Amino acid sequence: MADPGYIVDNVLVDGEAWIGLNTETLTSDTAYVTFTSGYNDAGADVGGVQAWDQYMDLVLIAYCRGTKSAATVQYHLTFNGNSDSIYGFQRLQGDGANDNAYAESTNDRAEIHSVPAASATPDIFGCVISHLFDINSGKYKSLASQVAADADGSGSVALFANTWRSQAPITSIKIWPDANNWLDESMFSLFGVMPRMVAP
Repeated sequence: MADPGYIVDNVLVDGEAWIGLNTETLTSDTAYVTFTSGYNDAGADVGGVQAWDQYMDLVLIAYCRGTKSAATVQYHLTFNGNSDSIYGFQRLQGDGANDNAYAESTNDRAEIHSVPAASATPDIFGCVISHLFDINSGKYKSLASQVAADADGSGSVALFANTWRSQAPITSIKIWPDANNWLDESMFSLFGVMPRMVAP
């Protein structure tokens, strides 16, 4: 098998390679999606090394919509199956008419902005990009998330900064809505970010 494009003669040549680890595209309404270090249900075509201990950061990209009977549903993350850690967050949000900012702590989740749900404009999905920093460090873990959804003139954008107050390496990520399920055809993709290996 040939080396991927970011490896030449066993040397990583891309300064900050994003390596595809896994993608989950739902084929039915689903309560949650979980990615775990070392696990790959997408087969050999993914190409990335699955154990997360060699990656500096992770990037999670989601296109999703909830089935909750409301216009929006809250997007949540939990790490390492741990539902009793403290997660702190700061939020900046705007919808074209109202802007707000605030900070808060939650006991059981990284809270990220809402995405469209059942009573939102049909066929609109929200986009969430979460960058998880220094996932193998011995410090508290930080993540920054950008969220956007166009709801036919009533959408919003937001920036969330979260801290998971744990020194453990991140080895699993659970993505779940605050009620009901993720809608069929929602898609979640995870990438590993290699440390910089060459001079800029």
